[in-house]
Amino acid sequence: MDIVMIIGRVLFALVFVANGLNHLTKAKSMEGYAQFKKVPMPMPSIYLSGVLMVLGAISVVLGIYADLGALVLAILLILMAVKMHDFWAQTDQQAKQAETAGFFKNISMAGAALVFFATIANDGEFGPTVGDMLSLFSK
Repeated sequence: MDIVMIIGRVLFALVFVANGLNHLTKAKSMEGYAQFKKVPMPMPSIYLSGVLMVLGAISVVLGIYADLGALVLAILLILMAVKMHDFWAQTDQQAKQAETAGFFKNISMAGAALVFFATIANDGEFGPTVGDMLSLFSK
């Protein structure tokens, strides 16, 4: 089951690594949308969210402070869902549908991150950490 846990953690983290890197490398192109959504200090917020996504994802994949990484991702996802996907404020039906999908995607992923957090916090089996993973290759 260890390999399944590793694969699951990697698959979960992929979206955060990709989006986090986008926040860090394409922040200027995201600034207008962040301003439109009234994000305070748009550029620093974009960079901070990018760093938190990448670090949280790496933490979960490698199993290093994975509980903290999962909790950071959950909080970030909930904040982003509420701030960036405010479907309740949309009047255009197409915009409302898109924001609803984004909102519930973020909320469901926050739920998965909270399951990771609770599993680790309760000393549940989370699979191998980076040290354990490296030893898999030395056999």
